[in-house]
Amino acid sequence: MNVREQLIQVIMSKANLSQEQAESAISAGIEFIKTKLPEPLASQVDNFLGGDGDNAGGGSMLGGLGGMLGGLFGRN
Repeated sequence: MNVREQLIQVIMSKANLSQEQAESAISAGIEFIKTKLPEPLASQVDNFLGGDGDNAGGGSMLGGLGGMLGGLFGRN
């Protein structure tokens, strides 16, 4: 299960949303986050979310992004 799928499952569970609602919320959130990040990071968000959570080949930049996103969702 990739990071995006894991996030959808967490949102479904914690917010009591259907899969369709959670997917829509995640998509909106991801697009918003990408508009707030510097281009080098924004262009890598989809790669990170499609990976298994182990930086998805993105190196330390995305490791930091994962930590920030974890903090956003109370995982830090």
